[in-house]
Amino acid sequence: MNANPLIYERSGERPVMAREEDEQVPDSIDAREIFDLIRSINDLEHPLTLEELNVVEQVRVQVSDPESTVAVAFTPTVPHCSMATLIGLSIKVKLLRSLPQRVKMDVHITPGTHASEHAVNKQLADKERVAAREYTPGVNQCVGTYSFFPFVSLLSIKWK
Repeated sequence: MNANPLIYERSGERPVMAREEDEQVPDSIDAREIFDLIRSINDLEHPLTLEELNVVEQVRVQVSDPESTVAVAFTPTVPHCSMATLIGLSIKVKLLRSLPQRVKMDVHITPGTHASEHAVNKQLADKERVAAREYTPGVNQCVGTYSFFPFVSLLSIKWK
């Protein structure tokens, strides 16, 4: 645990453009949109967001809308952060819940910033592990959502 983390200023809100509100115009995904999705994820050890701790930054978000890919590199506050896997899972779950299924995601630790970088990245790339942890209390606490029906979407139930 980083008992005294540096706290960074939040970036301003992204202005919404008129073309983004036009339902007739295809809306592409960009790095700022991805950053806006993950910047407010809560840290488990501090009453701060990942943006305020500088764990996520827009410059470490890469998006290719034509290829439907998103890559997010995150930087734990200390090289031996025990919450690195949970932070990465929280980012990945937030993106899984927010983006279309066609988008392929890569969430990983910024190279050279964590002692167990390879092991954490391997866990984050394991789809089964991510799916199994998606509805755990720790991940939901970070992402800010709680689900009482972990494997069933209420929207997919056909009520009679």
